[in-house]
Amino acid sequence: MNKTTQHWIKKLEKSSKPAYLQVADLIAEDIRSGRLGARDSLPTLRELAEDLGLNYTTVARGYGEARKRGLIDSRSGIGTFIRGTSPGLPLRGGSGAEMTMNLPPEPQDAALLARMHESASRVVAQADLYALLRYQDFGGTPHDRETAVGWLRQRVPACKAGQVLVCPGIHSVLTALFSLLARPGELICVESLTYPGVKAISAQLGIQLHALPMDDEGMLVDAFEHACKTLHPKALYCNPTLLNPTTATVSRSRREALVDVALRYAIPIIEDDAYAMLPREVPPAMATMAPGLTYYITGMSKCFGAGLRNAYVCAPNEKQSQRLAGALRATTVMASPVTNALTTQWVEDGTAHAMLAAIRSESMARQEVAGLHLRGWKPQTQAESFHLWLPLPGAWSPVEFASYLRTQGVGAVASAAFSTDGDPPDAVRICLGGPSTLQECDAAMRLVAETISHPVHPHATV
Repeated sequence: MNKTTQHWIKKLEKSSKPAYLQVADLIAEDIRSGRLGARDSLPTLRELAEDLGLNYTTVARGYGEARKRGLIDSRSGIGTFIRGTSPGLPLRGGSGAEMTMNLPPEPQDAALLARMHESASRVVAQADLYALLRYQDFGGTPHDRETAVGWLRQRVPACKAGQVLVCPGIHSVLTALFSLLARPGELICVESLTYPGVKAISAQLGIQLHALPMDDEGMLVDAFEHACKTLHPKALYCNPTLLNPTTATVSRSRREALVDVALRYAIPIIEDDAYAMLPREVPPAMATMAPGLTYYITGMSKCFGAGLRNAYVCAPNEKQSQRLAGALRATTVMASPVTNALTTQWVEDGTAHAMLAAIRSESMARQEVAGLHLRGWKPQTQAESFHLWLPLPGAWSPVEFASYLRTQGVGAVASAAFSTDGDPPDAVRICLGGPSTLQECDAAMRLVAETISHPVHPHATV
């Protein structure tokens, strides 16, 4: 028995999850921690079954699950080993992030770009530059906060300046909230498919994620209530509008039912509404249904671009806002005053709404193109979204399909990246945004359709 299997035995004894899923989870955990690296050998099925005290079939299912997630490979005469990373990709714009992150499109509107330039220049020309280079109290200046309140009231009409913080991006807010609401080993409920950043945050903080199954209306209420009764979660995290990755939007009735459970069990709600400003019609925010429990978060990265690292958060009350400010200050010090000033200017002079309308229009055009090429495979999407969820036929695994498309310049991510229940569906998320043009998007969607129809050798790019 080696050190790896000794470590796994202890984990298996403490877990109530089916053993085959736990085997795959343990492999993934050891890869993340660096305990296992590319091309490291794993025990044979019989050796591992003997070491862990499990039957052969359970271990075989565990390896099968790990293989499905793209974690391992098995070859006759060689054995089972940790899979290497995907080959280097041609970069478009200086960063591999463009191939995996969900970016809004960049509308090629000369008048809008000129407006943004002029407005940004005005910020620099009129500002006290030294003031923008100094430390500021966390949460933005009173002027920044008042502007944030005006933006937030589109979704949370009752929010007040004392509840609102201006923060350096949604991801930093989520990190602070997770650390504030749960301790290592404690549990937060999430969608069974959700924003991958939440998985990274929880792994870093040692917080457990409990996956709630979903249907077309959102997370299942009975599953959430059962978790509240038996597992005592510290919070419910949700991305209820144009969910990343599936584009699903939680219905009003489902929001009300989930909020009812949260209220009865006093479970704080983290409402990550990054995409809420894109649809022209969207159900009311959960923060309007449970204002005393909900941390409502939205930001500018999906309305302008990922480089505008400004998020607005409305806490349940002023005291909770101050506690959150303390947690954020410990990790991020403050949002950039320069970025705050630019965002405030763009919100106040209407540039933010103009850019949002342009992104919405461009997203709809790209969705129309995608629909023409992919209609035979029934992608899940919404008209104003700039990503889609594509179920795959059996010829490809999601990891192989996404890896191949990314070598061809198409931003695709396999379902395992979003899965929190260890059972990802055979699907990929495809981003339609970024710096590409509508014509390039058309060519990319044609490539996706041709790849599904005429698959290359599944291992050609791995």
